[in-house]
Amino acid sequence: MVYSGVDHLVLAILAPLAAAILISGLDDLVVDLAWAWTWLKSALRPAASLFPPGLRQLENAPRQRIAIFVPLWHEHQVIGRMLEHNLAAIRYPDYHFFAGCYPNDVETQEAVRSVADRFPQVHLALCPHPGPTSKADCLNWIYQHLLLHEENSGQIFDIVMLHDAEDLIHPEELRWINYYAARYDFVQTPVLALATPLRKLTHGVYCDEFAENHSRDMTVRAVLGGFVPSCGVGTGYRRDALERLARASSNRLFEPEALTEDYENGLRLFRLGCSQAFVPISKSLKGGRDFVVTREFFPASWNSALRQRTRWVTGIALQGWQRFGWSGKPGELYWLWRDRKGLIANPLSVIANLVFAYGLATALWMRVSPGQARLAAATLSLQIVRIGVRMLCTGRIYGFVFALGVPVRAVYANALNTAATVQAVARYTWARIHGKPLKWLKTEHAYPARAALLAQKRKLGEILVSSGSVPAAELAVALAERTPAMRLGEYLVRSRKLEMEALYRALSFQQGLPLAQIEPETVPWPVAHALPEHAIRQWQVLPFRIAEQNLFVASPEAPGPETAQALRAFTSLEIRFHLVTPAEFERLSNALL
Repeated sequence: MVYSGVDHLVLAILAPLAAAILISGLDDLVVDLAWAWTWLKSALRPAASLFPPGLRQLENAPRQRIAIFVPLWHEHQVIGRMLEHNLAAIRYPDYHFFAGCYPNDVETQEAVRSVADRFPQVHLALCPHPGPTSKADCLNWIYQHLLLHEENSGQIFDIVMLHDAEDLIHPEELRWINYYAARYDFVQTPVLALATPLRKLTHGVYCDEFAENHSRDMTVRAVLGGFVPSCGVGTGYRRDALERLARASSNRLFEPEALTEDYENGLRLFRLGCSQAFVPISKSLKGGRDFVVTREFFPASWNSALRQRTRWVTGIALQGWQRFGWSGKPGELYWLWRDRKGLIANPLSVIANLVFAYGLATALWMRVSPGQARLAAATLSLQIVRIGVRMLCTGRIYGFVFALGVPVRAVYANALNTAATVQAVARYTWARIHGKPLKWLKTEHAYPARAALLAQKRKLGEILVSSGSVPAAELAVALAERTPAMRLGEYLVRSRKLEMEALYRALSFQQGLPLAQIEPETVPWPVAHALPEHAIRQWQVLPFRIAEQNLFVASPEAPGPETAQALRAFTSLEIRFHLVTPAEFERLSNALL
């Protein structure tokens, strides 16, 4: 039997490669078994676990004031929509946003100010020096602005939360943070990627990995004696825990030189003896597939994902090794190993994929020794278990059909993670040799389309009551008396319990659409007729401005998907909807058409 040079190489590395992957697979199996035990224990004794609180528990928990930190650099395209959406969605009465900007990022400052001018619970926190520096540095200066705000207002915040510019904060998240923060110094809520089509492999990898990690690994870290790392978003700190961090680190709550300051803070708090909790992925009170998690768009292209993952590997595995070493209790050491083993496991996974494919293509598996065959079979069995667990976690969140793509995305993820590992090691080595600081690699952020946001919006009646426009008692009467065919706002206006202007202010807030202020003489004739008159009449939209490849239209109705789709047939411009009252729309139509 003749063997080629490649055959000899594959056969030579097969046993050590299979042994290394077998060890990694057994390591994952330990976590699987711990996860199964945790689930069984919580099912048998829910009172002794982090079982999801009920409505009464959430409402009866002592209310604490929450500050939400959002560090920004060149986020002008997303931060306005992020703030407006979350202000309209969050069901918690006592919170403020503190958005950190740099003095040389004027566009982001303006985007924050445009929201802060309308909502008093939004504050611009300006760093004293030009950016970008690092996310940690920006967060430290936001904290200083929080202290100044407390000094000027006399209002003290009990909890500090972290979020990013692309986050969709679940409406119930702050109530859950408030509930768990009564018992824990540090609370991390789950983070999941937004659902994505099967064809989007890169974003699909984030769906799979976060579904598995936040269903399995994060829930058992404390069970196996480890620390709970912050994910950088959906993280709640009690103020006394932050003060302990400040005392232990010369007032640097977040380490400016760290590329993954969020991960480090979980470890630092653990070593300071602070209590930590990860809230399991749980369905909200609405049920269905509505989980109390932070949702966000992760990078959808290879290059963007590679950039982000290079920072993660550098910060967690390499910089973490440099800064914290391998000290600690056995459970802590075990999770340090798991967090860093990707330095070896990622490249080995790609090599294993190539060896497996080569063996199938050349029928080399028919010529291996019995010992090699048994070792390879054991390794393959563990990998099948691994894929099965990931499919289970992904299917629970995104459905069975999407979970079928896990095996393909796993191979793609191996290549992506290996490329990130190689790049991280190269950059880290270069920086160490030349004595240069590690560079913070910013991730480009996007925000979901309006249609994807509406499911989390508060109901119109809830907004009217919270804004003081309608008393709760009158709302209850209106809901009981109106006919099913009549909309709530229409009933309240007709019964003279609500002014039309107040209704449209609430609709603007709920729908995330600005209210237009238009004078007919300011609208050029060609702009007013940028759409056919029959389309204007049918869809109740009136063009009033064209700027930067956008067509701005006013309408008395919040647009549905069919409206936008129908109007795209008449223009190549991006359509931007604004709200106007029915009377204002009729006045403009009579003047311009």
